[in-house]
Amino acid sequence: MAQIAKTLRPLMLKFNGLMKIDPNLILENEAVLLRAIQPSDLEYLLPFSINEPEIWKYSLVRANGKENLENYIRIALEGKLNLTELPFIVFDKIKQEYAGSTRFYDINFTFKTLQLGYTWYGNKFQGTGLNKNCKYLLLEYAFETLGMERVEFRADNANERSKAAMLSIGCKVDGVLRSNMPTFESEVRRDSIVLSILKKEWFEEVKPNLKTKLESY
Repeated sequence: MAQIAKTLRPLMLKFNGLMKIDPNLILENEAVLLRAIQPSDLEYLLPFSINEPEIWKYSLVRANGKENLENYIRIALEGKLNLTELPFIVFDKIKQEYAGSTRFYDINFTFKTLQLGYTWYGNKFQGTGLNKNCKYLLLEYAFETLGMERVEFRADNANERSKAAMLSIGCKVDGVLRSNMPTFESEVRRDSIVLSILKKEWFEEVKPNLKTKLESY
């Protein structure tokens, strides 16, 4: 019996933690709305898929073209069904347009960690403050509602735009994983940069700094 209890405890912790996540979660402020992605969102994201294929230059799961986008959304929804991911579609409330997508993934309530990534926006939404608004809402939810101790971010180490965006919100660099992952349709493997924000850092540094930056937009 003791062995059974020992085996079940991590599963119970995972289940109890995941019960905190509303599968139809909506996060929003005056500038942006994030809601759980649905199959019907294909129509909103398809223009980016067709007209802006460069968005997925560094992505391991391409979404350029309708077929690839359908696969991208299918994988996201499978992760949601498996209770390891929560993918969002992003709506810009200022422009009144859908802007892209982002998600929580590798959600681990036992260790109180998750990763935040798979983030992309159409070209005209980049550099507008949209990303900082999204990150503020997502980090606030991760640390203050889900009780996470660490939120991790990863990117291709060659992706300078992505690295700059993560540093600008207050992420700290943990290191670089050399030859960490394959690249899309290439024999060249990528180095992955790993960054993170800890709960203490969120409250003491990142949250107040992000608030100040958002007030300037």
